[in-house]
Amino acid sequence: MNFFGYKVAMVHLVAKSMHEKGRMQKLEMQIPTTVIECPPMHVYGVRAYAKDPYGLHAMGEVTIDKLDKHALERNQNFKKKSDHKKNTKNTRTVSTPTTLEDFVTKKAELHSIRLLVHTQPEKTNFGKKKAEMTELALSGTLDEQLNYAKEKFGKMITIHDVFKDGSLIDVKGVTRGFGFGGVVARAGVKTFRPKAKYIRTVGSISPLRPGTVQFTVARPGQLGYHNRTEFNKKILKVLNAQDAAKINPKSGFEHYGVVQNDYILVAGSVPGPIKRLIGLREPVRAEESGHYKIGPVTYVSTTGGAL
Repeated sequence: MNFFGYKVAMVHLVAKSMHEKGRMQKLEMQIPTTVIECPPMHVYGVRAYAKDPYGLHAMGEVTIDKLDKHALERNQNFKKKSDHKKNTKNTRTVSTPTTLEDFVTKKAELHSIRLLVHTQPEKTNFGKKKAEMTELALSGTLDEQLNYAKEKFGKMITIHDVFKDGSLIDVKGVTRGFGFGGVVARAGVKTFRPKAKYIRTVGSISPLRPGTVQFTVARPGQLGYHNRTEFNKKILKVLNAQDAAKINPKSGFEHYGVVQNDYILVAGSVPGPIKRLIGLREPVRAEESGHYKIGPVTYVSTTGGAL
């Protein structure tokens, strides 16, 4: 399963290393840490997928009657249950269930179940209101997915329902954008001597023949604002909103404000600037490392206290 949160800032923690074979064993070490605020997400629908020789396709979906006003700003075409019953010319031959019970009766035709959710940025302190809408993939068997979908339909999912302390995750986000960049900044090309006609450029982009520029040649273009995924980041702590005072500086985080929802502490950095939406998911190729096996956190840079 996956979750979404908003990047707050980076802090550093001090804790004792519990890595048995590490050089820092039982010594205090400083850990660069990213704070990600994770307001609860609202499950406004359930979507079922079927599989045919051409791949997965949506078989049908069930949604609540009334959508939150901040989510409506993102999806102006949201329809009520009665509207979903109308047939169109492009409807597939597979019948479209309209209730969760229909998914159970047509279970033989289903391949997987996903939750339709939207974030709740209005519960944060940095001013964003318009919600993001997405799907949450579920793990387990089809029966387990159906039972979980029934349980959470129309309700909230919190970060505590998905991840625990010490979990490995993959983080996905859009990196900080720098606009149009040259080859020196973009590809690390070495600059020419000051006497050269051009300094920050490529010496030659291609031979005379064949008259083709290879894709390996450094060229100027978009720098940053790319979709990137980092694997096997470690969650040091999953904390409640009541523990926000342990991380919030007195004046709030610069350019963000104060954390007032559940939040997580991730070892190291994550892509994107402050306020960026960050996707969190179960690792696709988990590789455990003892580098961040730590004891109780004795110092937090923003407050000077312990967690």
